[in-house]
Amino acid sequence: MEDEDWVLVRRATDKDLWNPTVGGDGGESSKPLKVTFGGPAKHWTDAVPIGNGRLGAMVWGGVASETLNLNEDTLWTGIPGNYTNPNAPEALSVVRKLVDSGKYVEATATAVKLTDGPSDVYQLLGDIKLEFDDSHLKYAEETYQRMLDLDTATVRVSYSVGDVEFTREHFASNPDQVIVTKISGSKPGSLSFTVSLDSKLHHHSQVNGISQILMQGSCPGKRISPKFVANENPKGIQFSAVLDLQISDSSGTVHALDDKKLMVEGSDWAVLLLVASSSFDGPFTKPSDSKKDPTSESLSTLKSIKNLSYSDLYARHLDDYQNLFHRVSLQLSKSSKSIYRDGLVEREYNASPVFGTYLKGSEDGTVPTAERVKSFQTDEDPALVELLFQFGRYLLISCSRPGTQAANLQGIWNKDIEPPWDCAPHLNINLQMNYWPSLPCNLRECQEPLFDYISSLSVNGSKTAKVNYEASGWVVHQVSDIWAKTSPDRGQAVWAIWPMGGAWLCTHLWEHYTYTMDKDFLKNKAYPLLEGCAAFLLDWLTEGPGGYLETNPSTSPEHMFIAPDGKPASVSFSSTMDMSIIKEVFSEIVSAAEVLGKNEDPLIERVRKAQPRLLPTKIARDGTIMEWALNFEDPEVHHRHISQLFGLYPGHTITVDKTPDLCQAADNTLYKRGEEGPGWSTTWKIACWARLRNSEHAYRMVKHLFDLVDPDHENNFEGGLYSNLFTAHPPFQIDANFGFSAAVAEMLVQSTIKDLYLLPALPRDKWASGCVKGLKARGGVTVNICWKEGDLHEVGLWSKDQNSLERLHYRGTTVTANLSTGRVYTFNNKLKCTRTYSL
Repeated sequence: MEDEDWVLVRRATDKDLWNPTVGGDGGESSKPLKVTFGGPAKHWTDAVPIGNGRLGAMVWGGVASETLNLNEDTLWTGIPGNYTNPNAPEALSVVRKLVDSGKYVEATATAVKLTDGPSDVYQLLGDIKLEFDDSHLKYAEETYQRMLDLDTATVRVSYSVGDVEFTREHFASNPDQVIVTKISGSKPGSLSFTVSLDSKLHHHSQVNGISQILMQGSCPGKRISPKFVANENPKGIQFSAVLDLQISDSSGTVHALDDKKLMVEGSDWAVLLLVASSSFDGPFTKPSDSKKDPTSESLSTLKSIKNLSYSDLYARHLDDYQNLFHRVSLQLSKSSKSIYRDGLVEREYNASPVFGTYLKGSEDGTVPTAERVKSFQTDEDPALVELLFQFGRYLLISCSRPGTQAANLQGIWNKDIEPPWDCAPHLNINLQMNYWPSLPCNLRECQEPLFDYISSLSVNGSKTAKVNYEASGWVVHQVSDIWAKTSPDRGQAVWAIWPMGGAWLCTHLWEHYTYTMDKDFLKNKAYPLLEGCAAFLLDWLTEGPGGYLETNPSTSPEHMFIAPDGKPASVSFSSTMDMSIIKEVFSEIVSAAEVLGKNEDPLIERVRKAQPRLLPTKIARDGTIMEWALNFEDPEVHHRHISQLFGLYPGHTITVDKTPDLCQAADNTLYKRGEEGPGWSTTWKIACWARLRNSEHAYRMVKHLFDLVDPDHENNFEGGLYSNLFTAHPPFQIDANFGFSAAVAEMLVQSTIKDLYLLPALPRDKWASGCVKGLKARGGVTVNICWKEGDLHEVGLWSKDQNSLERLHYRGTTVTANLSTGRVYTFNNKLKCTRTYSL
């Protein structure tokens, strides 16, 4: 078999380079895709995440004592809520009059009457606790290794005690819905330990039979433990977890301790299987009315896999996971020389782009990833960019699968009863960013939970729209939860009064169509939701001076302005983000209607009439994009949000080709905002600079993210990475992990349904040579690109499902390519088609 480190070193003219079933789906990198650690975790953000979409665990890698923090994605506080306010219409009328009168401070204060209660809170499941004997306290530290292998979605921990090597392997299987741990010793009979289950939630744990532990518990029925008598506290979501223990046949015994722990003695190996279920039966069913029995479901899951060996479980996990992960590979290098230092030995290949110059020892994963992050500001190791790009894809596969809940603010990984920002989906950037990489990074299936969630939101959102705003269609505000909360959040208007969350989510529906060209999805899933969204927006818009249609009240997410009277305010009319999102939705539903033959629908006629009356995006006196409809003074020019640039990214109303003046203003806006901000702000800025085709500033923001956060002093940081590559706000928020993958893809490939822009924001001096394979472009096209010394080398394109007419763009050259279904087309650096062949 060919050495996998050199799979892509073959000549770029080799047909296999572009074959989606050879190499291109092989997940190659210039070095192993491993997140590595020099010792056990000291903080939660040193632990390693695994997940199967629904179940998650954080592996600490302790020696004498080990903990796996467990999560199940449906464990939330609360019960379904009433997200309507019959007093809202009266308050809305007052707020609108205050805004119309220019009394923005008063409008801001009065808008609090439109707010509602808080979202509910994501909870944890519990812990698997392993205790080894005291001899493990004397392990040989130099033998310790802990790593996450992204290629196999497996965590491996190993160390030696005396002459015995102990290893642990952990993975979370999607096909079998189980978290699997295998522990083994290198000498027969050397493995002894105890295992137990625990939780911070109300629970009961006990040994079940001779080799199982059953834990049953419940989430609080209200977000804060209520000080009521028991019968006044509503029944919350119930859960069960079952840990099943298997040991080697040849040696070892298992027995119970205190009816709560299992003790293994003298075994060769042990396999732990953890399954869990909850009584959650959808966002509209009260836990007290649920017919789901989490204990029987968990035991049934265990029964279904009882005849599968560890090897069987691992093989099934690997096949499922790699089917997704191996669709995209990325290799980056500062030059065309690939130098693998082994003493004084160097190997150089010049036949085609080859990759990988990095620190001694890092090729085999022995340098802790944290050390690589620390050194990035000086060595700018492009292989670390590869790793973080693929880590984002790994996380999305691990926390969002068909049938699961949408990824929350921390994906599925949470250790707290009261996590930061409740781990709730925030709809003014964070939830959307979670799904930015799903389409360009070739993980379309992982977006299905988002569409299911939007459907649930539309149900509650129609009630909120009707009662609160006397409008048709459906609406969602800034914060939601598992119960599909659609009403405004509690608290100040600056974050709570923002009825554009659902509209932003709807743009993902059209994007899904543009990438997949799936008309059935557009007709049956996307269009009905777009119809309801557009109907609300049409009713929400009001007539303003000059014949323009306005949004009132309007905020720019989480940002204040200085009102003309010199006081801070947040409520005015027609913020740039409001109008940008509405323009996007209106354009999308008109395009969707054309595809589906619905041009004559009355709703589409109303949308078409409204489109030219939407307030245009304005340029301020200082040359930046105006954030509000009026040129208010900005009290915080370096604010973390860049909401006024929605039309640039992820929207499409500001483009280099069609709106150069607005692009220059967007450039000025990014300069003015500066480079500081939480991780998600950093990655949004990368994507915006990429859309402007400014490779220098896109890369500056890439580099900005590589700042190692000290968990003991995280308040001293803004943005950055933890040692396990989780992105920081701080504290941890997962959105920037996803945003990074999407932004890097945007630097390499940009598209419309008919246009494909190659290497539009490639930092040629930093990633001089490279190859990306398997990225998706709009129009249903899969893209492979290799470049060498900053110049395009070769391009491979194919479309599996339909013929496609594409305009290829590279450095001012444009050619038209006719792509037939099921054929691969290869183009050289002059964009000349050099060969084709069948898939």
